[in-house]
Amino acid sequence: MNKLRRIPGGLPLLLCLLLAVACLAVYSQVRHFDFITFDDDMYVTNNPMVRAGLTWPGVKWALSAFHSSNWHPLTWLSHMLDCQIFGLHPGGHHLVNVAWHLANTILLFLFLARFTRALWPSAMVAALFALHPMHVESVAWVAERKDVLSTFFWLATLWAYAFYTAAPSLRRYLAVVLGLALGLMAKPMVVTLPFVLLLLDYWPLGRVPGGPGTAPDLAGSAEPQPLPARRVYWQLLKEKIPLFALSALSCMVTMVAQKGSGAVMPMAIRPLGPRLANALAAYLQYVVKLFWPYPMIFFYPLAPVPWWQAAAAGLALLVLTVFLLYGSRRHPYLAVGWLWYLGTLVPVIGLVQVGGQAMADRYTYIPFIGLFIILAWGISEATARWRHRKIVLAGSAAALLLACLLASWGEAGYWWNSKTLFTHAIELNPDNYMAYHHLGMDLVNRGQLDQAVAMYQKTLALAPKYPSAYNNLAIAYAKQGKFKEAIPLFKEAIRLTPENVSFYRNLALAYSQQGKKAEAAAVMEQVKWLSGRK
Repeated sequence: MNKLRRIPGGLPLLLCLLLAVACLAVYSQVRHFDFITFDDDMYVTNNPMVRAGLTWPGVKWALSAFHSSNWHPLTWLSHMLDCQIFGLHPGGHHLVNVAWHLANTILLFLFLARFTRALWPSAMVAALFALHPMHVESVAWVAERKDVLSTFFWLATLWAYAFYTAAPSLRRYLAVVLGLALGLMAKPMVVTLPFVLLLLDYWPLGRVPGGPGTAPDLAGSAEPQPLPARRVYWQLLKEKIPLFALSALSCMVTMVAQKGSGAVMPMAIRPLGPRLANALAAYLQYVVKLFWPYPMIFFYPLAPVPWWQAAAAGLALLVLTVFLLYGSRRHPYLAVGWLWYLGTLVPVIGLVQVGGQAMADRYTYIPFIGLFIILAWGISEATARWRHRKIVLAGSAAALLLACLLASWGEAGYWWNSKTLFTHAIELNPDNYMAYHHLGMDLVNRGQLDQAVAMYQKTLALAPKYPSAYNNLAIAYAKQGKFKEAIPLFKEAIRLTPENVSFYRNLALAYSQQGKKAEAAAVMEQVKWLSGRK
């Protein structure tokens, strides 16, 4: 192994400082932002376990609860700590998200710079990660703490793995396992991390026989004797088996959590064909959004994808894959970056349909790193023979990053509060039922019940099978004392999602408020039965 050529002087430190300044220039505004009525209520404002701060009952709940259709205890503990420190002052919660995002940016830059020996492409990847508009959702939304937190452990695991490969030992391997476990406990999307470690074996760690690159000798050990290629391949795969097993366990726990809450859409409702069509279209749309992210909406409703569009997207992806893999022998970052992108999107691409979104900006937080690598290294190599290369690249990079900074600053501003976010979404897509729904929730919180009812009715006109809209419209009617209108709506919500315990509780409360104690007691018996079954 070759020793890493260290970069002289304080240039990496200066670049870290510049990355921090740029990141704060975009996101310092979030200290003035409010919570929104899309998941922030479930995660923080209406969650009594979280609002209580760090307590022993809260810790036990975090470790055992499948609340919000997931098992991510580390995320719950993070929100609890925020409430312990900041209470329900939203600015503190937002700034913690920014701090994690900044930490991720610095970790990513230093990892790439150290293990690829390419300072400027590494800085460009980190700058794009910090400033790209598609990452605004993950940072400016309190409920997406799980994104920035899990990515921190993802990147920490990459560091641990790189040190393990330089001088393998049980202690260093356990650090890798711990990093993955913590990441999975923050967000199960990181199940693809073992696959990414295999990619890093190829480049930049150079552990694949005959492959490109050499791994830096962090321990200063002597050169090992070469092993037969097949044996090396098997060793590389074998050392990942415990990590894949941990990821598989996380997948099973996540499926139990999501099915138990009714979040997973059954195949009978959405067959495999439409799922595959949407997945192909989404893969290509994300690539397009890398270069032109507009329009950016907090929720992209599912819509049928025409067969010709899915076929065209599939063909485009196939051509891109063949082209990039063909060029990877001379340019290994092409395969690593592209397979990183394709692989890390698998859990959220829609083959297992969770929720009613076709795609989401937040899903690109980790996958786009692969595309950023292709761009940064590709441009660096393509311009290697240019005259005045440094001047041209510096000017172009500055212009691009300034454009990203301004775009992200503007996009972040829409997350100021529920009204600005959901009104903007409706302006971009007047048929966005989720925007009307959550705008209605915000209006209820403001005591504007008549306007809220109108928003919920608009939601149901666009999405007549959306159970939460029936439930929340019923709540609005109940607050107005219109129980005759509310009771059938609660029952319809239960019919559409018979596993949702909260709908039963709301129905029981409505009966109780009417003085119908027997009916309320009967519904609560159903709640006990459902809770015991889970």
